[in-house]
Amino acid sequence: MALTQRSKLYRRALELIPGGVNSPVRAMRSVGLDEPLFVKSGEGAYAKTEDGRRLLDWVMSWGPLLFGHADPGTVEAVRDAALRGTSFGAATEAEVELAEEIVDAVPSVEKVRLVSSGTEAAMSVLRLARAFTKRDRILKTAGGYHGHADALLASAGSGLATLGIPASPGVPTAAAAETIVVPYNDLDAAAEAVMRHGEGLAAIIVEPVAANMGVVPPEPGYLETLRRLCDVSGAVLIFDEVITGFRVARGGAQERFGVLPDLTVLGKIVGGGLPLAAFGGRGEIMDLLAPAGPVYQAGTLVGNPLATAAGLSVLRRLRDEAVYDDLERRAELLEEGLAPFGRVQRVGALLTLFRTDGPVRNFEDAQACDTERYGALFRHLLEQGVYFPPSQFEALFPSTAHGEEEIERTVDAVARFAG
Repeated sequence: MALTQRSKLYRRALELIPGGVNSPVRAMRSVGLDEPLFVKSGEGAYAKTEDGRRLLDWVMSWGPLLFGHADPGTVEAVRDAALRGTSFGAATEAEVELAEEIVDAVPSVEKVRLVSSGTEAAMSVLRLARAFTKRDRILKTAGGYHGHADALLASAGSGLATLGIPASPGVPTAAAAETIVVPYNDLDAAAEAVMRHGEGLAAIIVEPVAANMGVVPPEPGYLETLRRLCDVSGAVLIFDEVITGFRVARGGAQERFGVLPDLTVLGKIVGGGLPLAAFGGRGEIMDLLAPAGPVYQAGTLVGNPLATAAGLSVLRRLRDEAVYDDLERRAELLEEGLAPFGRVQRVGALLTLFRTDGPVRNFEDAQACDTERYGALFRHLLEQGVYFPPSQFEALFPSTAHGEEEIERTVDAVARFAG
């Protein structure tokens, strides 16, 4: 049997790239695929593979593409920037303009630093929090993902609120041991952890809407209590809004829920689909960064002209609240259509179809979902030309490119599987 273009590419990739992919979820093994997809191009709500298939895409590069693939405004902005030069390693006006957009939009951010990835932003913000508090320990939630820095790749030990253990080979035990892991949405566990470790606690870092265990909204009072616990203990509250920033509202989850952190991590939409992330917050904390202060952080390609151009193109259009009204309407239609076929949890233009009947309020609940059934659904939808997230623990990302036709087609395809 002749090999498909996909199979040929995968065999080539396996010889050169560990596992044949440059990020693990792309392997799609958790949904039962033997080979990853290789995407050739995208337009609007659709992606075209190297095998020539046209897929209705609900992954949308895991969230950045709020206006769809190959958005003309973004492409034009990047093209114009590229003609002026792709990298300078020096300050540009566009960096200042993007910082202005971020500070104007995100309620808690007074000053901001641009970086190249969400992992880099989360790693840097922890260093900053530790320097500000002169403490070492951090608290995170089980199932909360904040990039692959050592201290953040900790899994929970035994007990209600315990010090972490390494969640990956190569992570030093000492690095993980400074991380306290508690269940998401569990106020008692968070309070106990702060009571036990508060004097040494530098920060609580949390996704204000958990989106790396599937979409799990914060329960009423949860974010407010984390805010109070930080105020009482002297720890810094960090919201990881890499996914929720500029998606669930222009000002992110902190605008939507009315709870302000001390520091915020941003990514995905902030770069308009190009590699760019940021972290920002209170001026007195941010001013500890070099060269204003002693906390070192640097990067040759940070504030890259192409990425800042893309980010500005997107963020300037998000000043129009009608964009969010439109996204909310589209996401609500999708939620209503999928609701008969599982548990749908949504915040703004961010949702997950869980293969379970009950509510999912933390990572333990998410892990109890029928992941094999989800994998079967994924494979069925892919055969129907609909590309869902290749993991039960990820989200669907509606965009302005997803119209009623795409929503109806998706719901019909899910219904055929359920039937």
